[in-house]
Amino acid sequence: MRIVIEITNLIKSLHGGGHKVEILKSLDLTVPTGQFIAITGQSGSGKTTLLSLIAGLDTPTSGQIVIDGQDITKLDEDELALLRGKRFGFIFQNFHLIPTLTALENVVLSAELNNTPGATKKANNLLGTVGLGDRLHHYPAQLSGGEQQRLSLARAFINEPDIILADEPTGNLDSKNSDRIIELILELHRVKQATIILVTHELHVAERSERILTLADGQIISDQMNS
Repeated sequence: MRIVIEITNLIKSLHGGGHKVEILKSLDLTVPTGQFIAITGQSGSGKTTLLSLIAGLDTPTSGQIVIDGQDITKLDEDELALLRGKRFGFIFQNFHLIPTLTALENVVLSAELNNTPGATKKANNLLGTVGLGDRLHHYPAQLSGGEQQRLSLARAFINEPDIILADEPTGNLDSKNSDRIIELILELHRVKQATIILVTHELHVAERSERILTLADGQIISDQMNS
């Protein structure tokens, strides 16, 4: 089984007011290609920080983050931006959609920024897959929270990324929409075979993954496979 993410002795510390706060403490993690991992833990345990470091959106104090053989801690910001565009898809709790663009335009823009061929056709197909085929020309403000999150799913998958990073994607949704989003993530995972790392505080969401990591005080205290 090929390893796509390998993290070694990862440390993230912050200094302020004469004090050092350790957010992540000598964390080690390997992620096989195509695995769906849920990261759980209390607020402040380091979940979102770990996701940001894997994405190259934050810089570790020390340690290595190797993505498919490349140590991203040695890349400059331009190289990281290129890596994010080509390898990662992002799903956020607060959607981060562009309010002045329609649903179709939000997805097409993401594809065009990465020079993905056939952007409009692919966007149409993906929006149909997530149940928004009749909402193509609606703006984010005209969509419900569940619809906006489904739109963000289409945007995340449009460039067929190797790795999907999801930060509390169901955090702002009711249980019905939460279940639908997880079902869509599972379906897209099955079809696209992407590696998925999903941060959640909801146990029923984590239990739909293949593997659950639990963080506490910046360390992995549990690493279990789901049956």
